Amino acid sequence: MTVNSLPHGQGNRHLPKSKDKRIKLQNVQEKMYSFLLRIVKSWQPEEVLRVFKRSFIDCLDSEASKSSLGLYIVFLEHSEQEFRNTIKRCCYILINNWESTRRNKYIRELVELIGNYKLQVTPNTPSKIKIARTWLDNFLKSTDYQELQLFAHRHDEQVKGHWVNRYSSYLLLAQSLNEDNPKEQKEAARKLSKVLKEKYKFELAMYIARSQSQACVPTSSITTRYRNPSILGDNVLRLIKTIVLKKGVFSYENIANIFIKQVQNQSFLDFKISLQKYLIFSVQQQDFVETLKQQLADKLDLWKQEYHERTINKDFVLRTCNRVIDCLTTENGREPSTLFIMLLSQGNPLTLVVVLLKIVLISKNSRNHLDMKIADLIRYYDKYPEDECKWVINFIEIFNITFAIYAENVEYNLIMMEQEKAVHENENKNQNNDLDAYRVFSQLKA
Repeated sequence: MTVNSLPHGQGNRHLPKSKDKRIKLQNVQEKMYSFLLRIVKSWQPEEVLRVFKRSFIDCLDSEASKSSLGLYIVFLEHSEQEFRNTIKRCCYILINNWESTRRNKYIRELVELIGNYKLQVTPNTPSKIKIARTWLDNFLKSTDYQELQLFAHRHDEQVKGHWVNRYSSYLLLAQSLNEDNPKEQKEAARKLSKVLKEKYKFELAMYIARSQSQACVPTSSITTRYRNPSILGDNVLRLIKTIVLKKGVFSYENIANIFIKQVQNQSFLDFKISLQKYLIFSVQQQDFVETLKQQLADKLDLWKQEYHERTINKDFVLRTCNRVIDCLTTENGREPSTLFIMLLSQGNPLTLVVVLLKIVLISKNSRNHLDMKIADLIRYYDKYPEDECKWVINFIEIFNITFAIYAENVEYNLIMMEQEKAVHENENKNQNNDLDAYRVFSQLKA
């Protein structure tokens, strides 16, 4: 398919030149999108890849191509951004369809096909070819191409590669919520993010079940069939027990429900005060409490003060919770907040995660906003080697586990085993200090 094969439309000849060029570009784009959408559903993937290669790469390969730049002839009349928008959407049309038919091999081949392009510019290279080649090279160096790689390496989180690969579900969710992305990219990202999160929850539940059944199941079978999806090793069991132990009257869910009832019909000012008290309720680390109280008060007291006398509604709650999430993670989406660094520097990642959990429990619609902020943090730290940001990675691991435990469709319970119960009662041990006497059970919620 070449640009010359696309009809230009007879009715455009009397339009202003700039508008005529714009219509011409849109016609070419829509023809290309429709063509790819049709062939990806009916042709063999190898043939589709050849079409893509001819359209975006082969026409730049030789000096002879100066007489026919294919699609680039139209792009060069506009901007590099138009080229980038077009190649992105073409990629995601293919990815979306191959993802739905589980042809993941060809997604990898598509991404590698683009990645194998090497910029070649010589003194004799015609200027238009030089520009087109530079545009393709710039695309390879962009975040747009990095986002494509998430789909190619969806199963590579435990193999060689950057530590960020382990947390692709957050980066994908951020793609799906970015209104600047084409609809095909948002749809593909949403689906894959959900698949990866469900996979994590399943693997965590299976690992917990099997690792507590070593008397019945050979250890080699456990490690082979059900890997630990976290990087915390066997310590993950103690962490999970610590999180699940907070059940009953003083569970996070119950406290959240009580708070929601108490703040109904409060003024916005009173709600902000109540929210700060709720977030530090039952937090035992005094340094953490003092830092959180001071910093949140500074951030919230003057924020939207013109609405202080208004009665709160769902919108006030959502916006306030999102604002607190910003303060606790990243306020500008580019770098971590001062409060995030201060709280983690005190060595209490679980406490910070629990505060974030408490926010989501009173404002479920804040979950996407929180996940996007986690994605922002991952993007900020991905330029550092793993050894230099272990404290952040530890926070993300604890965040993953905590929110998997409190997922809507899985319920975890901590049960003392009968053989341990008598010993526990005779020695009058505190359950907080005797986690080994308990086992964790998970099940799907009805």
